[in-house]
Amino acid sequence: MRIGLYPGTFDPITNGHSDIIGRAVKLVDKLVIGVARNIGKDPMFSVDERVEMVSEQVAHLGHRVEVRPFESLLMHFAEEVGASVIIRGLRAVADFEYEFQMTAMNQQLNRELETVFLMADPRHQAIASRLVKEIAQLGGNIAPFVAESVKMRLLARVQK
Repeated sequence: MRIGLYPGTFDPITNGHSDIIGRAVKLVDKLVIGVARNIGKDPMFSVDERVEMVSEQVAHLGHRVEVRPFESLLMHFAEEVGASVIIRGLRAVADFEYEFQMTAMNQQLNRELETVFLMADPRHQAIASRLVKEIAQLGGNIAPFVAESVKMRLLARVQK
């Protein structure tokens, strides 16, 4: 069975993330979505909230998708879930430079694990969780960037 791992912070999950997930699930028998604790990014939502939001967004994909939190080295988590491929989304050249460096380091840690890059759909290339949060905090319309349930959670959070 080919298991893919799509890691990220998902703070919050955006339509861009959902697009990559929908396309990645076609490439593997099972897709594990790893929600990183990554306190270095100072997330707005707790890891449990992010796992819940991602789970809601992928529920329609059924048993082929599993959402799990992790706080270990990505390579260790990939080995734990039995992944043979890591899925990464690319929006722009800046993403590629960062991902290229990460992939090179990951390959030094585990040469058996491949990384597959999926280009973001042009409609979603500008979407970044960081920007969606900023737009919400400043009272802008985030409806084009996130699912309705995520929008409601985000707006409730920024109104606190």
